[in-house]
Amino acid sequence: MSAAEGPLVVGVDSSTQSTKVLVVDASTGRVVAAGQAPHTVSSGAGRESNPRQWWDALGEALHQCGEAAHEAAAVSIGGQQHGLVTLDAHGDPVRPALLWNDVRSAPQGRRLVEELGGPKVWAERTGSVPGPSFTVTKWAWLAEHEPEAVRATRAVRLPHDYLTERLTGQGTTDRGDASGTGWWASATESYDEEILALAGLDPALLPRVVRPGEVAGTVRDAHDLPFSKGTLVAPGTGDNAAAALGLGLRPGTAVLSLGTSGTVYAISKRRPADPTGTVAGFADAHGDWLPLACTLNCTLAVDRIATLLGLDREAVEPGAEVTLLPYLDGERTPDLPHGSGLLHGLRHDTTAGQLLQAAYDGAVHSLLGALDLVLDEDADRTAPLLLIGGGARGTAWQQTVRRLSGRPVQVPEARELVALGAAAQAAGLLTGEDPASVARRWNTARGPVLEAVERDGATLARIAGVLSDAAPLLKREPDQH
Repeated sequence: MSAAEGPLVVGVDSSTQSTKVLVVDASTGRVVAAGQAPHTVSSGAGRESNPRQWWDALGEALHQCGEAAHEAAAVSIGGQQHGLVTLDAHGDPVRPALLWNDVRSAPQGRRLVEELGGPKVWAERTGSVPGPSFTVTKWAWLAEHEPEAVRATRAVRLPHDYLTERLTGQGTTDRGDASGTGWWASATESYDEEILALAGLDPALLPRVVRPGEVAGTVRDAHDLPFSKGTLVAPGTGDNAAAALGLGLRPGTAVLSLGTSGTVYAISKRRPADPTGTVAGFADAHGDWLPLACTLNCTLAVDRIATLLGLDREAVEPGAEVTLLPYLDGERTPDLPHGSGLLHGLRHDTTAGQLLQAAYDGAVHSLLGALDLVLDEDADRTAPLLLIGGGARGTAWQQTVRRLSGRPVQVPEARELVALGAAAQAAGLLTGEDPASVARRWNTARGPVLEAVERDGATLARIAGVLSDAAPLLKREPDQH
């Protein structure tokens, strides 16, 4: 390893399916070492993971980084949002974590929305209307279906909180990740005791909310990770807030993140409160707001369609009047937790490549439909969309976003923006800088700009028409015939 110009920092991305670690030179942004290790998600009705796997994966990824990880002066954890981690009196998981894409809590979500006074009240209090992705609905589901697990729980954490606590021995979270629980009031930036009482959750079980720029703790020596004892630990945050830091995002710039889930978000100076529930009014990790719309079905769903058709994911063909709504995991935007994939307009001359293109179109349609709601009124709607995530380098994804948005698209060269954002947060502890300023100094958003093409309004209108006509079918619950 060549000599670093400044201190080294570690940024972690603990995502749904793997943990990635970057060791970064805080002075230049140069990545000096990297590691990655997988973890598993259950299949079937629920989506669960054992938190111990995240810790083991973190250790494995860090060890792949060698001596560089040991030399790091600060570390920060970015993690998948919303997941419910329940810990016993010894800090061990009571049961596997309920993940963001586990939609079994849809009935509990509807009940909580009604009991507090409706969607408008929720949006005004918390910034969001909780759907089944939100942690508060998962706790309500657990209380109803597994009361013995609730009785055994002595601490409730989010995925990034769990890892940070194992590093420091202290229960902490940050405003960005806390804003995705449903029990953190964005208006007061504190836990909402009325909502907690409604959900039957004791606030004493929750972590302390660490402020942006505050040190969450230091690495203790009660584990075998290759950190030096006393290494500073930053607050960490949720994955989307970390990616926003990693891009050095300024207000008004729109981001489309193409991963297992698809997200559209932008930084805003105004606190969002969308009573329709389409836009989640998240906080960001440095004092502003991160209005965000999320879909459950993005790259994983489209790849599944490609596999079913026996095609490479890039083997798309244009020209069909076929519509495919790839709602393979239910859907969050639009709000169809019991929805499933739907195909309409199939003809004798429809090709497999056209079906695959229709899957891309269906996935991107949902994201673009929420874009205007995410952006403030004064945002520049001709500026390039920043395309990030696992799908961002796929030609089919790039061309579909360009065609359906009619806007230029910029693809940052930096690949691990969540981990880079976490690293920028860790670097900010050492330099006193705002983490987004650190990322801009590192020039993390640098990348080619693909020029705008004419917007394909006909395809957008066709998808919207099918979605409207099929709404009764897509909303049907599993026990209805």
